[in-house]
Amino acid sequence: MTPIRLFAALVCLPVLVSAASADAGRAGRAAPEAKPAPKPVSLDDLFARLRASEDPAEAKGIAKLIERRLDVSGSPTADLITDRARQAIAAHDFPLAAELMDRVTALEPNWSEGWNRRATVFWLLTDKDDAIADLRRALVLEPRNFEAWAAMGRIYESLDDKTRALAAFRRAQTLYPTMEKIGEAVDRLAPEVDGRDL
Repeated sequence: MTPIRLFAALVCLPVLVSAASADAGRAGRAAPEAKPAPKPVSLDDLFARLRASEDPAEAKGIAKLIERRLDVSGSPTADLITDRARQAIAAHDFPLAAELMDRVTALEPNWSEGWNRRATVFWLLTDKDDAIADLRRALVLEPRNFEAWAAMGRIYESLDDKTRALAAFRRAQTLYPTMEKIGEAVDRLAPEVDGRDL
């Protein structure tokens, strides 16, 4: 071995020994276990938390999470058309919004929020009968849809059907006890429907 090669070997030897011992150390230690990803909160859990929450701010946050979950149809096409219907509503083009939501409910007939959205359009078109029919369909698919119950209560109240309005508001209140204005609606209608305490 030439002096230059011998010198190079001696210089590299500590590095090779250090790397070998590090590998041996790693082989002797168990690799750290990867932490499992946190389990996503189910819709059932969110509804249970909403029902149990006594803090209006916390409940509002939970309600928004629920609404976000319900807002997704599972079909990119239906979601895109729904977004266009939302734009049409913002532009006060309610007939176009109704036509778009007709397509959505045809594409995704088992999506509760599609029927709820179309009911909103019918309400804006002052077609209360069709709005109620769509809300009923929405609630068959997702009976915990507190927004649909609240909307049904408002429509029945506008029709002066106070008994049905109160029943719908109470359903919404059971699902979302701190929901804004629902308590007021129940307090306003209950004496007329249930009778006043003497």
